[in-house]
Amino acid sequence: MKLPLLASAIVGVTSAFTSPSASIHSSQARTTTELNYEKSESLPFMPYPENLKGYVGDVGFDPLRFSDFVPMDFLREAELKHGRICMLAWLGFISVDVGFRIYPFPDAYEGLSSVTAHDALVEQGAMSQIFLWCGLAEVVASVAVIQMLEGSGREPGDFGLDPLGFLKGKTEEEANEMKLREIKNGRLAMLAFSGVVTQAVLTQGPFPYV
Repeated sequence: MKLPLLASAIVGVTSAFTSPSASIHSSQARTTTELNYEKSESLPFMPYPENLKGYVGDVGFDPLRFSDFVPMDFLREAELKHGRICMLAWLGFISVDVGFRIYPFPDAYEGLSSVTAHDALVEQGAMSQIFLWCGLAEVVASVAVIQMLEGSGREPGDFGLDPLGFLKGKTEEEANEMKLREIKNGRLAMLAFSGVVTQAVLTQGPFPYV
């Protein structure tokens, strides 16, 4: 009987030192916090990453919170670059496996698939040339990225390349719509390229890798 009485006494003493106004303020603070909590559109069970605001294609998707410690312009530049590369890569990967060739075609490459081409190209030295030219392109591009991060006003992914005039004469709303299409297709291409490579390796068969 002594233990329950002691517990009751402790609770009573603690309650005596807790003012009603403090409890009210605490309740109001919790309510305010709940009202100010902004959910991510794509991940409603997580808070919205504030640094994504204002960027085309923002659906609040940043589960690892990269935008909290990496500049958003750098992240958008990387996303656009990987998306563009994967759109080209998916097309190139499929083109080889459906029989498309550019002639004159070296005999050493005859009968190769997109999966088996890597080792053959390494032996022939073609991969070294690709690595060299891609490295030079990265050096040039990095200058533009550094200037962008220093406040040059350049938009992420903008290299002034619009030969078909997709953005020429467009309003800001129309231009953002075109940019959104590129971002969505780039995100889809990153998933698609990962999937097609995985399926091609698993099946070791020709397109459509079934």
